[in-house]
Amino acid sequence: MKLVRFLMVGGFLGAGKTTAIARLAKHYTEQGMRVGIVTNDQAFGLVDTESLRAQGFDVGEVPGACFCCKFDDLIETAQQLDDQTSPDVIIAEPVGSCTDLAATVVEPLRHLYGEKYELGPLAVLLKPEHGRKILRKETGVGFSPKAAYIFLKQIEEADIVVLNKMDKLSEDDREELLGLVADRFPGKQVMAASAKSGDNFADLIDALASTPAKRNSFMDVDYDVYAEGEAELGWLNCQLKISAESPFDLDDAIFGLVQGIKSRLRKSAIEAAHLKVLGQSRESTSIANLVSNDADVEQSLAAEVKVAAADCIINARVASDPAELESAIRQSVDEWKTERGIAGEVTGMQRFRPGRPVPTHRMS
Repeated sequence: MKLVRFLMVGGFLGAGKTTAIARLAKHYTEQGMRVGIVTNDQAFGLVDTESLRAQGFDVGEVPGACFCCKFDDLIETAQQLDDQTSPDVIIAEPVGSCTDLAATVVEPLRHLYGEKYELGPLAVLLKPEHGRKILRKETGVGFSPKAAYIFLKQIEEADIVVLNKMDKLSEDDREELLGLVADRFPGKQVMAASAKSGDNFADLIDALASTPAKRNSFMDVDYDVYAEGEAELGWLNCQLKISAESPFDLDDAIFGLVQGIKSRLRKSAIEAAHLKVLGQSRESTSIANLVSNDADVEQSLAAEVKVAAADCIINARVASDPAELESAIRQSVDEWKTERGIAGEVTGMQRFRPGRPVPTHRMS
């Protein structure tokens, strides 16, 4: 029986997981391998899923909670991919606010399904925008120590830590961050790469081809702190249908919406962990995102078309009360529509705080 290579690429909200997974999937596909991807989120209606599908990949989705709490759904989704395309590699993208994956997902997979899946190293992308502040132990990082606790635990359990977005960092900043990780987590395999530009990405591909040692122990996790850290984040997924009398530039419109939301969040002193907006019309997809209040808005996927109508998805994860977040999003959307002469309506809205994680399995 052929073993399916199972890889998990984690990291904090806005670390660049989807971009990294898309580059990995493209690499494996070019090597003649079939690839399946499983995305994961606390809510339904993911920009990540639609983004990866728009790039031609086979994607399954596990919504509603982290992989650790939806372990059986993860297995079922992986099986569906297996039935449909018989992948050689499955790449899983866990929720960006999730940790303790080694004990609750990786080792249970090895223990229960080792005859089917060959487990690769657990890779965690380090988000420089918030990582520098957290590793320096700065105050005013936009998140409380409880949310920072999750960030640090993700690094602690990783087999491979990847300082992502190295193309945006000066050499001094890059060396400082790598040194901060090495000092705090001695012996950890650490590298710098850019999922977007491809710089040093071959190093990650090589590292993921290795066979990790079976874990005989697992890190301690205070689930009270973990739960409270997750609950600080407001989660919002919103769906819109928009149209205009004259065709408009889809990329410019989506970029402008993210800019408007960013301005409102900054005025309200609400820190963004990750904000993604997708606009889709027929076969064309545009995505813009924001990974912190201090960062620039980025066009992560360009449609390069003018359209008269589109479906939009907003995924927002911010350090805010969910009701306050919804109000900010609705006001931003209304202002954006007025400024651009766009008509539209909200067709779906979810907003909440993540509940306490209750893993299906946890190895000890």
